[in-house]
Amino acid sequence: MEDFFKILNTDGNSRTAIMSINNIKIQTPCFMPVATQASVKSLDSFELKEIGYNLILSNIYHMAVRPGINYLNQFGGIHKFMNWDGLILTDSGGFQGYSLAHRVKIKNDGIIFQSHLDGKEIYFKPKEVVKYQENIGSNIMMPLDICLPKGSSEKKLIDALETTYEWAKQSISARSSNSSKLFGIIQGGNNLELRELSANKMTGLNFDGFAYGGLSVGEDKELMINTQLSANKLLPENKPRYLMGIGSPEDLVRSIYNGFDMFDCVLPTRIARNGSLFTKNGRLNVFNAKYKDIDKPVDINCNCYSCKNYSLAYVHHLFKSKELLGYRIASIHNLAFLYNLMNEIQQHITNSDFSEFTDEFLAKYKVSDPKIQQEQKSKWIKSQKRNKNQK
Repeated sequence: MEDFFKILNTDGNSRTAIMSINNIKIQTPCFMPVATQASVKSLDSFELKEIGYNLILSNIYHMAVRPGINYLNQFGGIHKFMNWDGLILTDSGGFQGYSLAHRVKIKNDGIIFQSHLDGKEIYFKPKEVVKYQENIGSNIMMPLDICLPKGSSEKKLIDALETTYEWAKQSISARSSNSSKLFGIIQGGNNLELRELSANKMTGLNFDGFAYGGLSVGEDKELMINTQLSANKLLPENKPRYLMGIGSPEDLVRSIYNGFDMFDCVLPTRIARNGSLFTKNGRLNVFNAKYKDIDKPVDINCNCYSCKNYSLAYVHHLFKSKELLGYRIASIHNLAFLYNLMNEIQQHITNSDFSEFTDEFLAKYKVSDPKIQQEQKSKWIKSQKRNKNQK
């Protein structure tokens, strides 16, 4: 029987590996585009495949709310429904317990959601969440967990950690087969002692891989990095390490340097739809008037569909005109940038010079001004409120 996760090369804490599921091989480190509602916004399955992706992420909470688990089953599961022949990792809904906190009640035996669509109550329990994921054909499943905001008290973190552990045991017992992989989630916030406690408990269970949850929820970057570093001594070497919710190039490079293998985030496509594009020098704001007459691609060294076919001037025009095609062109580019970055990182780890690459990349990559990032986030929040008011 072929190993699910086979390490190929190591360089310091970093490693390359092959993850094999259903005869599909994923080379790590890898980034997973987010298809929260069975769609990576503005892109179809063919475009994702053309970039090179074979593993994406969806969310069982959103699938349960709309279109519904039974509805998906009528169409043969999520893969057939969205015409995707690659792999799908499904998040359990635990993060929505944090992001939709005003609509949530956390109980000892599960999470009660008040639907963000019609207000109906949806009761998520650990065993049922695993069954939901199996039913729709998830390839990598995540157990229900409790994700807390930054600044949570130690008592709340301990209570969440203990509950997450009890739910993890229930989740494992609910599996009907090993055809779908199941990862455990390490919690504990930025408290390293609690991370160790969580890891000691979780790694004693029969999970196929492990994720660090509860990071990237607004904490200081240095705190996040220090917490990441604990993974190398706490998590087994022979299983994949998944850092949830990370998607900026600089954070990905640092996180791979610190030993993580898998990542997901809505950030690349979200900022793309707001006119922010990745380059090796940092983010480019396509709304800037200086691009109005530039008859060159976003990145002359990028081989993506967008850069091979469209000029910066044209993309600038699309965004200024609020044309939907701009979202697609920008999203293709940002996801291609990350896919190519992962390939480049894999090569440097193989060559044992990833440390030098990391230093060079971070020295060259200009991180966005926090004020600009906040403006972009505020712009996105306003757009979400407008969309809700229009429903």
